[in-house]
Parts: sequence; structure tokens; C-alpha cells
Amino acid sequence: MRKRLFLVFFALAAAAALGFTYRTIYYPAEWWHEYLPAGAGEPVPVLVRQGMNARKAADEFESAGVLEGGKASDLARWMTRFSIDRRLKPGMYHIRRGSPWEVARQLEKAEPAVSSATIVPGTDIYSFPGIFTPPLAGETMEKILTRNDLFPKEIAALLPAEQEGRIAFLLPETVQTAENSGEEVVSSAARLWWDRIGSQIPEEKRTAEYFLEMAIISSLIEREALWDEERALIAGVIENRREKKMLLQIDATVVYAWKKEGRTLTRVLYKDLEIDSPYNTYKIPGLPPAPICIPSEKSWLAALSPEETKYLYYVAGQDGRHLFSESLSGHQRNIRKVRGK
Repeated sequence: MRKRLFLVFFALAAAAALGFTYRTIYYPAEWWHEYLPAGAGEPVPVLVRQGMNARKAADEFESAGVLEGGKASDLARWMTRFSIDRRLKPGMYHIRRGSPWEVARQLEKAEPAVSSATIVPGTDIYSFPGIFTPPLAGETMEKILTRNDLFPKEIAALLPAEQEGRIAFLLPETVQTAENSGEEVVSSAARLWWDRIGSQIPEEKRTAEYFLEMAIISSLIEREALWDEERALIAGVIENRREKKMLLQIDATVVYAWKKEGRTLTRVLYKDLEIDSPYNTYKIPGLPPAPICIPSEKSWLAALSPEETKYLYYVAGQDGRHLFSESLSGHQRNIRKVRGK
């Protein structure tokens, strides 16, 4: 060990004699670089956002004043040399000031602080801002959801212009982000949706009309199905009723229509079915104009591949499971069965 330290100090002394300092000489990535200092002073916080490559991250470190005696391009080269560019994580880094080599040395072992946000399946446009601390204002949320740059470029131009339609293209999960901001969460959740769902849709079907239609149906399934094994079957019922030009008569759309009016329903009564709204599928034929919530991955998959069935009706039992029927008379019998009559 003493012999190694002697060699290190000898190398530094030789460099100093030649008019260099340890901050500007070329540091080979050998065993002895572990014994050289890596920055000085108090750590400086630097935020690396989701999707940043080494060069963009290096720009952030330079802007934060971390680099001394070098530029962002120098740091990017050292990040590549140490393979940091291939494993750079988003998050908040705390790095001491130093040369590009010293900063890269610290990044080799640095673990960023990350934030997380959980999007629950079935979250609607009114409850979505509440997943943030503090909750986002409605106007702020609308500006974020309507930004094309926060959605994958493959779908950005095909999405609805309104936030109500776009929210369905976020995959509801716990997402890890550099900071708990609306921009970070939307960007991460939208990328997850594309990776798991959107990219699996055949290219010939990737149109604005198809995406919106599937988003709406997925949201209806999400609010109607409690049990996963029923999702594709409910999707089949929706498809059958649409083919026969029948009213969909989905209670969840009535609940949503009243929520838009500022009233929360815990149970849908006959008098509630009279609401004058394009979301009232008891009065308006076809699909509602926009998704009513954020659908889960399983609801999306059910909408994309509905089960072939002859069922046209279903009614929920006490445990949330549904009784299905092909006829109105069968449906009425199931209703009586559910009610214990």
C-alpha cells in the first residue's frame, strides 16, 4: 500500500514539475485513481431528468456550476469512458465541485434521490391532480396534459387535443421520477403506456380515431369490471350492443356525467338517468365523447381483444361479479336474483 501511494505522489509531483495540476492532466482509469481526490466543498444538487442522455446531463452539471476547469463536453466524454452513459438514472444528484474527471468519478458510485407517484386505475381527470403533494391546480394540470412534448413522439400527434381524452394514455402504476412534478409523472406514465400497449397495436390501426375509441371503451371497462376475468367479456357485451345500435346503458357514464356537474353519486337511481349530458349512455347512443377515467393495462387489453359472446346484458351482484344474459327477459331474471326476489 505504501509503495502504491508513493507512486501516486511521485506521478503528481512529476506532473507539477511539468507545469500541470491534477485537475488538468489525463487520468488513466487505473487502480491508482481511487487514491486521488474527487471534488471538494459542499455537494451541489443537480437534477437529471427522465430521458436525458450523457451530454444533456453534462450540460445540467455545467449549468449548476459543478464543473471547474472543464466543459460539459469533457464531462460527457468521461461519462462514456466510465460507462456512466449506459446506466445513468434520473434523479437528484449531490456532487462536489471538481474537474470533469472528478465529477465523473463521483457519478460512478452516486445513487440519485428519486421521487415516486402512484396512479391508481380508474382515476379521473378530477382526482388526478390530487396524487401530487401539494395537489396541482386544475389549470396547471390542463397545460401539462396538453403538451405534446411530454408524450411519446409516436402518438403525440394522434392524441385528442383536450386533457380529458389524453389522460387515458397514461399507464396507471407507481412511476419513479427525478422529481414529483406533473411533467415528470405524465412523461413517465405516457412512455409506459406506449411501451406496454401502444407499441403492440398494429401500425395500420394507429389512427387518432382508433386510439380514442379504444381509450373510451377501456375506461368504461375499468369502471364496470371489478374482477379481471370479466373484463374481456364486458368488452364483448359493449361491442355487441354497439353493433346492434343499442344504447350502452352503462351506469359509470351516468356517475361521471353527474361528477362533471359537481355531484358525486354512490348509487345510481332511476331519477339520475335523466341527466342531460353527452356522457349519459342511457339517453345518448354510441360511446361518450371522451374516456371517463385512466384505464388499467388489463382493461386496455380487454378493449383491444374483446371476448366473442352473444351476451347483451349484465348486472352486478353483491360481490361485484356480474350475471350475463343474451335477452332482456334473462336480464330481468338476473336482476331479481341479485335483489333476492
